[in-house]
Amino acid sequence: MRPFDLAPLYRSTVGFDRLFSMMDGFDAAPGYPPYNIERTAENEYRVSVAVAGFSENELSIESKENTLTIKGAKQAQEERDGDVLYQGIAARAFERVFQLADYVQVKAAALENGLLHVDLVREIPEAKKPRQIPIGNGQSKPQAIETKAAA
Repeated sequence: MRPFDLAPLYRSTVGFDRLFSMMDGFDAAPGYPPYNIERTAENEYRVSVAVAGFSENELSIESKENTLTIKGAKQAQEERDGDVLYQGIAARAFERVFQLADYVQVKAAALENGLLHVDLVREIPEAKKPRQIPIGNGQSKPQAIETKAAA
């Protein structure tokens, strides 16, 4: 069987290399809680984490340098009248870390129907964007080059 080279896909992932590392067979993180990564626009992304049973005050989101860390810790359980016969909704603490590419920043976060949505945007500085350079015939004086922002 011939191995596949996933290197071209790594360049277009906006820093979510762990997704392709898992496809390579190097799953370094446990599977709890499950998550999705979506591309919502050309430079916008959304990470959705399934956090059923957690409230807003039990979750924390931290963005530092090129990492996004989502933590969840349940507070003390209140006493219930009946016995739990089956507990399928996990209530254990978790920490999920995502590596972000350069210039990717957290825009917003919302908890909705048991899913934590974290919206990301990739904003490249003007100095790093490509610019058009005019070609002269060599007889004119040097001119200042102007850049135009792409819309």
